[in-house]
Amino acid sequence: MVKWMCRAVVTLFCMGALGACSSRDAEVVEVPVDMSPGAPIEDQGDWVPEPLAACKLRPEASTTAACGSLESFDLSGCDVESLRGLTAGGPFNMRYYGQNVATDDQDQFFGVNSFTPSPNRDEHPLYWRTTRTNRTGKVFIDVEVGCSARGADQVTGCYVSCSLGEPAQQYTFEGERIRWLSGDQESSGGLRLVGEGGLQSGRGVDVFVAKGHAYVVSIDDYFMGPGGLHVYDLQDRKAPRLVKFIQFPEESYWNGVWAKDDALYVASADRGVLVFDITQPADPRFLRDLSGGSRSNVHTLFVDGSRLYAMAVGPAGEVHAYDVNNAREPVLLGRYLDPSIGTEPGSYPHDATTLNSTLFISHWRAGLVIVDMSDPASPKRLGAYKYPRASSHTSRVAYFHNNRIAFEAGEDWGAHLRVLNLNDPANPTLIGEYRLPGWASIHNLELKGNRLYIAHYQHGVRVLDVSIPKSPRELAYFNTWRATDPLRGTSSWDGAIGIRVPGDGYVYTVDSVRGLLILPEL
Repeated sequence: MVKWMCRAVVTLFCMGALGACSSRDAEVVEVPVDMSPGAPIEDQGDWVPEPLAACKLRPEASTTAACGSLESFDLSGCDVESLRGLTAGGPFNMRYYGQNVATDDQDQFFGVNSFTPSPNRDEHPLYWRTTRTNRTGKVFIDVEVGCSARGADQVTGCYVSCSLGEPAQQYTFEGERIRWLSGDQESSGGLRLVGEGGLQSGRGVDVFVAKGHAYVVSIDDYFMGPGGLHVYDLQDRKAPRLVKFIQFPEESYWNGVWAKDDALYVASADRGVLVFDITQPADPRFLRDLSGGSRSNVHTLFVDGSRLYAMAVGPAGEVHAYDVNNAREPVLLGRYLDPSIGTEPGSYPHDATTLNSTLFISHWRAGLVIVDMSDPASPKRLGAYKYPRASSHTSRVAYFHNNRIAFEAGEDWGAHLRVLNLNDPANPTLIGEYRLPGWASIHNLELKGNRLYIAHYQHGVRVLDVSIPKSPRELAYFNTWRATDPLRGTSSWDGAIGIRVPGDGYVYTVDSVRGLLILPEL
């Protein structure tokens, strides 16, 4: 462990008349300043695998035609009357835990809901029963019943999906109304809106800025249409102008974007990395894909100098390393397949960052995996930081006071910012945290000096002072999410999602619905 102790020299000047001063005009006092990374703290994980509500399905109702009736639920442990205080409408971010979540932490899912009063409120304030038919003609009954409410904005209950003659799928749920945090306004700390550019199609997810243009990618969305590549002219930051939109037939999930020299790289869920020529930055020209002729699902990208890393979540769950000295003609140097693939359910390479020749892979359930990539043909795993029920999603790493520090963020209910001491990669430790209410997680991070910029979904853009890494301090925020925007409440992964701080005095963020937003760099 690297540990430094510096001494701050403080000079105290005599403030009175000269006659009242001692023989010395100033006194030098040495004040110890602790530059160590911080003491390890225990990591409890983001959530606890236990039921979210006191309701349950009666045993005799799980495989009979009675499944889905109000009488099929045991509500004896619920405070049903509290549900009458729940404000109607929404949207709510929702989490659902299955009956096996204690032994299988993958038995869960997320959603979004807008609660409306039951047709017969005298019978039960919150009870909904719907019928659906799948592609094979099989009929399902879906039921949600409220159990209790905490004020006007929080609700718990049970969800059941059943088909005649089969065991019902049972879940407990918790919902939290999406809203600005208490006391929040649109912005604080000078993080005001400079300019905004809307989307043409798809749900916005990522942005990269190069050659006076912002390149924004979007993904396929049922409500917002197929995804593609948006190109904005940034000559006037107050009014970014959409000058080009590119879509490919039968390919509409483009989740990541990066540029180097005259090349633009786009992460495709179908053909891996797409390479565009941006010699004319307003008019990208497609050159090739790097799939090798087979389907490749690349989720995110990272470029460091002459190295491009592509996180291929499928089919194998590998990280691909390319030489991009000739940016328009990437050459594959090697692949990294973590040993957790195939042995750890939910492990896959979601995103990555680098520091020198070390690659830090956000590997979801396997945590933050640390790999020596000095020889990309022969990567060496150095260690990992894995916390309970991890959802390691993104990170940034840098040296602070000679300590190697990582800022790591998950994407789960309760997920938040972790500050890690990585001086010993074989034994990383948690030294600090930054938490907002857990119903909206973090998506992307950008670290610039002592400033950490966070795209925090419905919590907006948050800017932290991390000069003392173990104690992040919020400096400013900008709430991108607005309840009045069209198509809010169609996804729980909504709000500030992509962010870049290229050093030109501005912050570029993507809101999933609003598109490109430009803010001042702090």
